[in-house]
Amino acid sequence: MDPRVRDHADVIVSHSTSIEPGDRVAVTAPPVAEDLAVAVYERLAEAGATPVMLYGGDTILGADSAARAYLREAEEFENPDHLQALFAETDATIRIRGHDNVAERADVGDEQNAAYQRAIQPARTELLSTKWCLTQYPTPADAQLAGMSTAEYEEFVWNAVNKDWDAQRRHQEQMVEILDPAEEVRIRSGDETDLTMSVAGMKTLNDHGEHNLPGGEVFTAPVPDSVEGTVRFDLPLYHQSQEIEDAYLEFEDGRVVQHDAAKNRDVLTGVLETDEGARYLGELGIGMNRDIDRFTYNMLFDEKMGDTVHLAVGMAYDACVPDDREPNESATHVDMIVDMSEDSVIEVDGEVVQRDGTFRFEDGFDD
Repeated sequence: MDPRVRDHADVIVSHSTSIEPGDRVAVTAPPVAEDLAVAVYERLAEAGATPVMLYGGDTILGADSAARAYLREAEEFENPDHLQALFAETDATIRIRGHDNVAERADVGDEQNAAYQRAIQPARTELLSTKWCLTQYPTPADAQLAGMSTAEYEEFVWNAVNKDWDAQRRHQEQMVEILDPAEEVRIRSGDETDLTMSVAGMKTLNDHGEHNLPGGEVFTAPVPDSVEGTVRFDLPLYHQSQEIEDAYLEFEDGRVVQHDAAKNRDVLTGVLETDEGARYLGELGIGMNRDIDRFTYNMLFDEKMGDTVHLAVGMAYDACVPDDREPNESATHVDMIVDMSEDSVIEVDGEVVQRDGTFRFEDGFDD
């Protein structure tokens, strides 16, 4: 077995989920990621945990081929109460992604996907109440999507994953200290992105490889009705096996009132029509992982790139919202990315904290 796989498993078990003796752990992994699943099981045994394996990928339904078969034939959906019950008795959930065919679900209708997402929301909420981690195993299909050889993609993935996460945490904490007490954030990029939002009272979290592996962002939840302006997402989004290109959103009183896309506008429309909460922002994230230095059509990596901001329509994470506030609720959470490397600034309470991708606490920042 490649030693980098064992290193990856060690990060998952010892850092991302902090497994303790006696923990009950659910692991989901597709067959193509068997090496990482085996390495994770070895580490779980060493840690004294009790694991159960669920055949799957990045959906509650399981592997993409099984999910496709079910979603194309089912006429209506119900929450999988039996799976929710399993998560209720689970201390940690480890989800390993990896594809044989990244377009396996391309022929599943948008309405079917949206209906399914709404139905499984209780099970998903239960999963997120565990110590959970989502990670990626490098496969030839994912390498092909990223435009890399398999060997190059493996190196890319493991450079982003197997790193000094304590050092990454300290670097990102500098941005947390700026954003956490802030009242307002403004994002400007090029001619079409000028967006303001209140983050007053919201919590800023430091993602240093715990829930998402790789980590490498700081994120918070905007006040739902505060978002005003326009944003052009100049990096594509690969959603439900389909590419959304050059997406554009216009907000008034927090709500998306206009939208467009150069490619697959109907897919974007389907996302926004999932439910009412899907027309509001649930997340503002700032990418800070400099080891992720290229776009790969994989949001788990792309949203962590240095020189980027990502915004998610839909569900806000409860951890970002104080107990006396209501989080934006939705059955969906879809991230989209703005390239901030040129002609761009992030302002916090009127002060520039990032210009053209460089933070004010980094060398090369231009006042």
